[in-house]
Amino acid sequence: MAYLLDADVFISAKRDHYRMNVCPGFWDWIAAANRAGILYSVKAIREDLMRGSDLLVSWARQQPKTFFLAPDAHVTSALETVTNWANSQNYNPEAISEFFGVADYWLVGHALATGYTVITHEVSAPTSKKAIKVPDVCKGVGVKWTNPFEMLEREGALFVLAPNRIETQ
Repeated sequence: MAYLLDADVFISAKRDHYRMNVCPGFWDWIAAANRAGILYSVKAIREDLMRGSDLLVSWARQQPKTFFLAPDAHVTSALETVTNWANSQNYNPEAISEFFGVADYWLVGHALATGYTVITHEVSAPTSKKAIKVPDVCKGVGVKWTNPFEMLEREGALFVLAPNRIETQ
């Protein structure tokens, strides 16, 4: 199984659960999973991340070009399905327009084209009219999705305390 990470996975990890200076093992695992061919993101997500000016930007710049996948003809074809789905729902025109202009659109298109599972912190909101949520699009077009914690557990990720890191007083 292979995965595509949403921007919120990187941003939330950096801000909350896996701060780079506190849990470097998470970031090392992400890079290793990419080298193993099971974890990626998409070029549009990289572009979103590059808008910052922090450790996450530096980390993203250090990743190989193969980490953030560029769209190809298969993705472009899959985007037609994603577009048709979004336009056939009862979202406000502003929500549809916004969705087509953000990285989530490309993320789901890539997942549909490749069969990869989308990893996101977003929560389904099927009755929403003002925002298109990644899990709802995934469900609508037949793409698997889950949250990062489920992925980490499924893949056997383990982050352990480095020895001699805590000094006794």
